[in-house]
Amino acid sequence: MKISNIAIIFSAMLCFAGCAKTQTQPAAETSETVQAKQEISSKKALVVYYSISGNTRAVAKQIAKITNADLFEIETKKAYPKEYKQLVKEAKKEINEGFLPELKTMPELDSYKVVFIGSPNWWSTITPAVSSFIKNADLKDKAVIPFFTHGSGGMANCNKDFTAQLEGKGATILDAIAFRGESSGAPEKDLNAWLEGLGWTKAKAANETDAAAKDDSESGKRK
Repeated sequence: MKISNIAIIFSAMLCFAGCAKTQTQPAAETSETVQAKQEISSKKALVVYYSISGNTRAVAKQIAKITNADLFEIETKKAYPKEYKQLVKEAKKEINEGFLPELKTMPELDSYKVVFIGSPNWWSTITPAVSSFIKNADLKDKAVIPFFTHGSGGMANCNKDFTAQLEGKGATILDAIAFRGESSGAPEKDLNAWLEGLGWTKAKAANETDAAAKDDSESGKRK
């Protein structure tokens, strides 16, 4: 079985069934989150992600395009096994033991004020690679925005665990979202609505264009 097919099956097997395709979890409203959303469109952003099947990568590229952000892919020094059973066994062992894999490199974060961080849902939590990134990254005074992809398990404990791992790092965590993993990425309507809620004016403009197109279409049907 090819590694791409293994990764897709792996992504689906790591999640529970029955959850909605897209789920959001707003951050608590504080003076810090309100200010971050008011200023977010004018800040330089970076989209950091880990992806084994390509689904999280697809969403990361969508976000970067809309927000004009840079991209950084998290990569571990030691690759996961290509054989499916060994891949699952090793990944599950890492999660159960709280193992943090060594990463190939870390991005230079000094010039960024906004950092998106994306992870697949593995056994209802974030991947060890993303946990390793969080531990090693200096995210003080940055707006951090989590996003997740899943097979069918929704957000589960991803955002809770993500937030807990960021505790004490001085970051302002904003609204999280989880998308059903697809090679084509996230539904544009859901993605734009989330980004608009975070303060991105380009996403708002896209939503208004979509709404206008829908109105024109419905108007044409009534004629």
